[in-house]
Amino acid sequence: MGRNHKKLINSLEKLRKSAGLTQQQLSNSAEVSRKSINAIENGIYVPSTVLALKIAHTLHCKVEDLFKLPQKELLKVKNPT
Repeated sequence: MGRNHKKLINSLEKLRKSAGLTQQQLSNSAEVSRKSINAIENGIYVPSTVLALKIAHTLHCKVEDLFKLPQKELLKVKNPT
């Protein structure tokens, strides 16, 4: 996990529920355990790129719809001090 994971904006639970899926259904589609989906939703675990892409595919969205950095973190990347 990266050091910025606590600052990550995570919309997985909202998008999963909007799609009408349970954690178990999403985990089956993404080929991971339900506990993994729960850990991601609760900000305990940051998924790999491959897993994030699988989840986004299942939810018919972009990875950027699921996970974002706050604007101030993006500004730091553009203007490092």
